[in-house]
Amino acid sequence: MVLLMAIAFTLANPRFRRGRAKLPKHLKNLTGFNAFWYSHHLLVIVYVLLVVHGMKLYLTHKWYKKTTWMYLAIPIIIYALERLIRALRSSTESVKILKVAVYPGNVLSLHMSKPQGFSYKSGQYMFVNCADVSPFEWHPFSITSAPDDDYLSVHIKIVGDWTGNLKAKFVKACQPPLNGQSGLLRAECMKDSQPSTFPKVLVDGPYGAPAQDYREYEVVLLVGLGIGATPMISILKDIVNNFKLMDDVEDEAMEYGDGGLGGSRSVTNQQKKARLEEFKTRRAYFYWVTREQGSFDWFKGVMNEAAEEDHRGAIELHSYCTSVYEEGDARSALITMLQSINHAKNGVDIVSGTRVMSHFAKPNWRSVYKRIALNHPHARVGVFYCGSPALTKQLRQLALDFSHNTSTKFEFHKENF
Repeated sequence: MVLLMAIAFTLANPRFRRGRAKLPKHLKNLTGFNAFWYSHHLLVIVYVLLVVHGMKLYLTHKWYKKTTWMYLAIPIIIYALERLIRALRSSTESVKILKVAVYPGNVLSLHMSKPQGFSYKSGQYMFVNCADVSPFEWHPFSITSAPDDDYLSVHIKIVGDWTGNLKAKFVKACQPPLNGQSGLLRAECMKDSQPSTFPKVLVDGPYGAPAQDYREYEVVLLVGLGIGATPMISILKDIVNNFKLMDDVEDEAMEYGDGGLGGSRSVTNQQKKARLEEFKTRRAYFYWVTREQGSFDWFKGVMNEAAEEDHRGAIELHSYCTSVYEEGDARSALITMLQSINHAKNGVDIVSGTRVMSHFAKPNWRSVYKRIALNHPHARVGVFYCGSPALTKQLRQLALDFSHNTSTKFEFHKENF
């Protein structure tokens, strides 16, 4: 038992799990996420040995006093049922791949058909399985599509052996990029009569995440670090969709009057109002921090659409690129000047390629909190962060500081990966 747990513990170390350890070439296959994942299943043998160990007690010979199996029985049954439910829920029907793209920065985007009855909230995640890579492995990814979309989408950062193999499988099935398009792009909708050349993909979910509660706040601060922007992208799309719904309800109320609707139109209007009662958000700030300019291609379309369709001016979008010179540096002055001229003339930022102006270096988070506190006194602000743990402590501490020193109350929620 000690030997098996030592193996699992060693391969779970970040240096081995992420393949950072410098080992001889013939030992490289013993590290990486797959080695970590499979070695963790040695715990099944550990539990069996634990029961055997408990049954071999020599201090007593009465079976009901050998209680190890009693303590393990209930959690093992619960775990087995959970795995059985996942297997039944996800294996009934595989999703259909609608679109595949590979973006700069080694990010794979998958658009899939939405299974019947698959209902989720923005900010949640789901598990993805590809039998061609590994029939047993399920990996969690934030959903980047909005609940109103008729498809499911995920953006997958290629950082390990499983994601690397997944990308290789889809790249092999993709067509070369067309002129003017980045990445490897497949036709958005394949005909049902055509056999799919894409690997078979199963999904399981949705599963809850902290960001799904953003609707409870009138003001939200969304912070995404690198690929951690994925749940925030779904939230942005959901906010825009709800603002559109609010406009529709207001237009219908003006045209027909609150009591002038009848039949199915009245029922539809009541459903819209019931949905909007749960949606309290009226102002959103989104800060996306990424290292390379090429990363802007990941969500260029979504951010541009959000900026164009935000007729209420309720969504403030900021993208920060940290791989160039700091803002105010003489070497970045020319870029900043060209940005301002092009944005004023065409309404498009030359760096991001969207209507959202990009910034350089890291944001001054204290200034961000201070501005929100001044703009929204006595408000309850939901701060939602997704990314590496590096920024968690600073954002949480600033939320506490400004909650104590101002009338604005910041409530911090984080999701690390």
